[in-house]
Amino acid sequence: MARKTKAEAAATREALLDAAEEMFIQHGVARTSLEQIARHAGMTRGAVYWHFKNKADLFQAMLQRVRLPFQDLIEELDDPELAKKPLEAIRLACLSGFQRLERPRYRRVHAILIHHCEVFGDIDPLAMQNEMADEALGALHDYFHCAARLGHLRDDIPPALAAKLLQSMLGGLFHDWLRNYERFSIYEEGARLVKTQLALMQAPPAE
Repeated sequence: MARKTKAEAAATREALLDAAEEMFIQHGVARTSLEQIARHAGMTRGAVYWHFKNKADLFQAMLQRVRLPFQDLIEELDDPELAKKPLEAIRLACLSGFQRLERPRYRRVHAILIHHCEVFGDIDPLAMQNEMADEALGALHDYFHCAARLGHLRDDIPPALAAKLLQSMLGGLFHDWLRNYERFSIYEEGARLVKTQLALMQAPPAE
């Protein structure tokens, strides 16, 4: 058998991840075997083990395709002026995140993590969710701390509290939308809520 090119190997890996998403959303992570994923992708189990050590490794790779680190969202805005406007940076990063979440893959994988994954072997969905939440909270705290230093944050709202308030709102919005994604747009609703909450936390203009 001819050795696959890098492009062919990458395509095979993506096809296996696509198949895993479809099987996990239908049957749950614990009840889906690598054999089933391989068959669904039209491949052998050996192809799965060529690219992934085990199901936990495959699951992590699936998550990595939709990870939304807050700092990455900021950097993708590619606007150096946002360093002087941390509250606006937060708002725009949230909007970018909402746009991605409305893409089918992003919604599907997050639904798998939240609703279709049990603790199984090396897969601990709660630990993964906590890691993502802690990462976002830390980034938010840094930006609110910058806002406070620049005098953009209300004096009676410490940066840590501001970060927790926004993260709690985002978490509630995300879980409500994931349960009822056909009922409302997370981008439209999220844009309104984030704009309102940041306005409430913003320092009043100097007289």
